[in-house]
Amino acid sequence: MESGFLDPPAPEPTSSGRVNANGIDYYYEVHGEGEPLLALHGGLGNINLFGPPAELLDAGRQVIAVDLQGHGRTTLGDRPIRLQDMGDDMAVILRELGYSQVDVFGYSLGGGVAFRLAVQHPELVRRLCLASCGFSQEGFYPEMLPQQAAVSGAVADSLKGTPIYESYMAVAPCPEDFPRLLDRMGEAMRTGTDDFSEDVKGLRMPVMLVFGDSDMFRLEHVVEFYHLLGGGLGDAGWQRETMSRNRLAILPDVTHYEMAMTPALVPAILPFLNGHTHMASGVEEAGSSGQAEQAA
Repeated sequence: MESGFLDPPAPEPTSSGRVNANGIDYYYEVHGEGEPLLALHGGLGNINLFGPPAELLDAGRQVIAVDLQGHGRTTLGDRPIRLQDMGDDMAVILRELGYSQVDVFGYSLGGGVAFRLAVQHPELVRRLCLASCGFSQEGFYPEMLPQQAAVSGAVADSLKGTPIYESYMAVAPCPEDFPRLLDRMGEAMRTGTDDFSEDVKGLRMPVMLVFGDSDMFRLEHVVEFYHLLGGGLGDAGWQRETMSRNRLAILPDVTHYEMAMTPALVPAILPFLNGHTHMASGVEEAGSSGQAEQAA
């Protein structure tokens, strides 16, 4: 499967190791050099599967990749899988590695963890990019809820031979924990995501949301998410004077499951992560056109 991501065989990290955060033995890798970016994979993935886009390395970014609780090389532990807990864990890891502030990108489950990190430890997050994750359980299409509720260790055998199963078995410290991971993930999804709308409104760092036009989240939820961030509430103005600092991208011809693999992702998020904009104001554009016409 061509993805452009850190699928096996992965590039050799510049450094790697483990950090114990609140009882979970986390595995991390650091790739490349440049501005630091914490990149968090999706559910039932790991650094090598649904991990950080390799194109970010080519763009001069130092990518800090972490296997989330129970995923990849990180232990499952005895506690439930909760976004809030993993958000705190990421803060422990960043501080242990000596980072005072980083940009953060998260996909799906990793997006939820990235969000909680930004809410609970805002001083650590310079810019936040969330791909294919919502702010409440109501964001999912209704038919998704019973599918998520059915996830449990009982379906472990049916996943044999899939990339999810094979990538887990290749690196997990306790491969026999795979059914237990499915039980924990199912429990987390059945419990549901709290309504984080008030937390969304409280974010103070620049935020970018990225969804597919055929994502598992309702488009009404996507728009509401952007509205809570203060975006899309009115015209930006001729000189972009009322334009939100936050961004929304809806990628065409992309599902939730393809988000981590689409080549459109990195070109969409990189200008935001770098603090750049490609557009001059309408007045500047008009002035440039007028000058060109006069010169002609």
